[in-house]
Amino acid sequence: MTAIVEKQYDPKTIEKKWYSWWMEKGLFHSEAIHGGEPYCIVIPPPNVTGILHMGHALNITIQDILMRWRRMQGYNA
Repeated sequence: MTAIVEKQYDPKTIEKKWYSWWMEKGLFHSEAIHGGEPYCIVIPPPNVTGILHMGHALNITIQDILMRWRRMQGYNA
């Protein structure tokens, strides 16, 4: 059986399924009662010019990676 790979990624078809599953499992939420040492990242204030650039995307990506890594280590992230 050959898998069909779309030429262009369409997030609507993929993320529709996964986003509802993530919400159902409460994966975007953390409670202090679950234990583990707290871990958080302070988000810098928004850019005063209102213009987004690649640096913003990089910053958010690094924050996301760090939070997921710490959560996998048992931190209450």
